[in-house]
Amino acid sequence: MSAPQRRDEIDPTTAPKWVSAQRLSRLVHHHGPRSSDKPVVLIADDVQDARDIYAAYLEARGFRAATARDGEEAVALTISLRPDVVVMDLAMPRLDGIAATRRLKNDPRTRAIPIALLTGYPERAIHEGALEAGATVFLTKPCLPEDLESAVRRLIPRPEPSTDRS
Repeated sequence: MSAPQRRDEIDPTTAPKWVSAQRLSRLVHHHGPRSSDKPVVLIADDVQDARDIYAAYLEARGFRAATARDGEEAVALTISLRPDVVVMDLAMPRLDGIAATRRLKNDPRTRAIPIALLTGYPERAIHEGALEAGATVFLTKPCLPEDLESAVRRLIPRPEPSTDRS
């Protein structure tokens, strides 16, 4: 059995073949040395400005951020990066947020990762079964970066408190 992968390592064997090694190395944004104590958030949105704004804000607030341009890339990067939380836009090319969420929730490697679905169409998200697909929560666009951060913080799994009183 192989050793578990550290969160700050990218596994190129699980990355999609269409993502180059150079692009993979740039997908995880970081300022200064990487630190495994910072939670990792994957932001999947087809609008580059949205990805950049959310990533920059979350990084300034103590997270590490990775970005994906569409649902296919989000699934592949979630498998290889194992982020603490995925923030996924509903309407994306190649694979929409609900279909990507279904794939991630059906994969034992990514099933436990919380997913926040970000949408400008909350009625559509409800109608198309966002929560039934496995989204933990959905947020309505426009979503202020501080509201996104608040939701992400609520979704980050917390370690069980130690019962050792020695």
